[in-house]
Amino acid sequence: MAEEDKKKKKKMPTALKRVIQSQKTHQRTKAFKSKIRTAINSIEKAVVKKEVKEDVQKKLNLLNSLIDKAAKKGIYKKNKAARIKSRFVKKVI
Repeated sequence: MAEEDKKKKKKMPTALKRVIQSQKTHQRTKAFKSKIRTAINSIEKAVVKKEVKEDVQKKLNLLNSLIDKAAKKGIYKKNKAARIKSRFVKKVI
């Protein structure tokens, strides 16, 4: 048993590279999703406060743009992106 613990394989350089790449991708995805959640929260607050339609429409346009970019990058699937956009269009109208 003790010998097995000592004989652990080292990770190959390509495996280490993949780990680093996945960490970077995770950070980028996390930051982008955070932007989207912030935009969603701002729209929800604007709808509750009954702000001017033009301001809410600008926020909705920003959200739609972010969601489209996320779908294009593969952060969200296209059906989820469409579903989110549809729900917020209904809330604003």
